[in-house]
Amino acid sequence: MKADKFAVIGIGHFGRAIALSLARNGAEVMAIDTNYERIDQISDEVSYAVTLDATDKRALLSQDIRSFDVVIVAIGSNFEQRLLCTALLMDLGIKRIVCRAMGRNQRIILEKMGLTEILSPEDEVGRSLARRLMNPSMVSYLDLSDDYCIMEVVAPQYICGEDLKRIDLRDKYKLSLITIKREFPEKQGDLMVQKKHVIGVPDTKTIVQERDTLVLFGKSRDIEKFVEINN
Repeated sequence: MKADKFAVIGIGHFGRAIALSLARNGAEVMAIDTNYERIDQISDEVSYAVTLDATDKRALLSQDIRSFDVVIVAIGSNFEQRLLCTALLMDLGIKRIVCRAMGRNQRIILEKMGLTEILSPEDEVGRSLARRLMNPSMVSYLDLSDDYCIMEVVAPQYICGEDLKRIDLRDKYKLSLITIKREFPEKQGDLMVQKKHVIGVPDTKTIVQERDTLVLFGKSRDIEKFVEINN
């Protein structure tokens, strides 16, 4: 069943980014924080913005917190408050709780509490940056299980000008091409700028162009090997 109603507790940089992204994608979002200024700044962007103490059970109940499909606990530096808020939400029988963890020890504690959806944005940013530093061709990636991932890479130079049939990603490299992002000229005011757009589902006649971004699925080591061989 699709989740439509979200409560985001803790509207720092991380919580604000989540709340705004959900709202801009059409979700009903309630933003909660003890800081009035943060709530005031986001109030026009979300469905509800409430200043309250999320470690107060009665305060949470006053906002009908049980009616939300997902509650995201994004409280930042105060881990004790994050733990207490999470424990209250679990006690209230919230359908789905997603909680932020800052570091391995916090993740272990949250897992011991029985949480299965734990976000570690600092760790994820660190891993992503390390990968990009080691592989400059990588634009972005999404880790999946069993060492599989979806990775966006700049088209390697030796395959530019070739069609997908000749490149033979599936049989030769054990990779699947999901799509290609390609630059197209667009007018912005008085200027012409290049913007990347998804070209849809490529067929075997599609020719890879310079500056294309390939969206690939496969084992991370196979994608990295493909890029290394063809650069």
